[in-house]
Amino acid sequence: MSVGSLRRCAPDVGDVSLLAIADRTRIPDVLAGFASLPFVGCVLAQSPTAVTVATERGAITVHVSPPQQRGAAMLWHTGSRRHNDQLSARAARFGFRFSKGELVHPVRGGAEAISEPIVYRHLGLPYIPPELREGAGEIDTAERGELPILVGDSHIRGDLHMHSTWSDGRDSIATMVSASQQLGYEYIAITDHSQSAFSSRKLALDDVARQREEIVAVRGRIPDIAVLHGVEVDILKDGSLDFEDDVLEHFDIVLASLHDHGGQTSGELMARYLRAIRHPLVNVITHPANRTPALSPGYDLDFDTLFTAAAETGTAMEVDGAPGHLDMDGALARRAIQAGVTITIDSDCHRSEALGRQMRFGVGTARRGWVEPRHVLNTRGVDQVREFVAAKRARG
Repeated sequence: MSVGSLRRCAPDVGDVSLLAIADRTRIPDVLAGFASLPFVGCVLAQSPTAVTVATERGAITVHVSPPQQRGAAMLWHTGSRRHNDQLSARAARFGFRFSKGELVHPVRGGAEAISEPIVYRHLGLPYIPPELREGAGEIDTAERGELPILVGDSHIRGDLHMHSTWSDGRDSIATMVSASQQLGYEYIAITDHSQSAFSSRKLALDDVARQREEIVAVRGRIPDIAVLHGVEVDILKDGSLDFEDDVLEHFDIVLASLHDHGGQTSGELMARYLRAIRHPLVNVITHPANRTPALSPGYDLDFDTLFTAAAETGTAMEVDGAPGHLDMDGALARRAIQAGVTITIDSDCHRSEALGRQMRFGVGTARRGWVEPRHVLNTRGVDQVREFVAAKRARG
């Protein structure tokens, strides 16, 4: 079972942490067996209940817990440290000791801790999902009975951001549509990069009509999924868009992106974003911070002003599941929904086999932001998506 930052869907993961269950007498055998597996390069660290090994793809830590403490161990090793510290303090008030993967009562000894919900119940709390365990008010919220009902994979009805061979995607439109249909989606949007995008290939103005013809043909061959003709249009340095309005108005949905800061200040970047948000043909701002987890935090912007403008104009903001973005991150997504912004959760996928995986990354990132299904545009049917687009266009 995965634990640690991986289970919490953290944007960057130092090592992969796993939890194994074994009787106490067998724990040394489990650790030794894991350390001797063929993919293990060497042992980096070891304790009586855990071992960390080096592999070609990074470090892996395996913790081992006895069955009667597996819930406490899963909770403890999932973290975060702040969440665990707050739970430990709370456990002391309830007469328990919660530490090092065990829940113990000083008088009665080991408490029943065979599942995480049981551990939380001992501490007078409902179950708190892993993505919320950051020590950011989730325990107090749980105590009040006000935890959100988080968006999940099953709530997603379509993917509104993906690329094909018309720009820098690897697969054809038909392949992307077929793969999306196999994932159970009711609709998708093909949203290739516009002509000035900072990408290896892009959709030229002269290609738009031919791409539309191909989408119409694919709709005829794969009728059980709605295929929207969209575009990811670049926001240029002056805040204008890469295609003129008489081109954009014929797309079913328009995503706008800022890929290159162009040496501009935060204020200048904000002006670009605000002009795009106020444009009646722009429906979604994608990966607004334009960050790269563990490498770059992205743009330093006044996001509260950005979110206010998005909410007022009926412009959605995206949680992007591409590993190079995972943007908006959890904290930013939480601020967005608090401002009344509609969210999209998209894969931003360039390869058909990664569609499901990147959507799961997007959902996990959104869950870290306390996002519920009601906040998300693509938990709704395709007719409601079209209504969302039409409503902004009608406002002018």
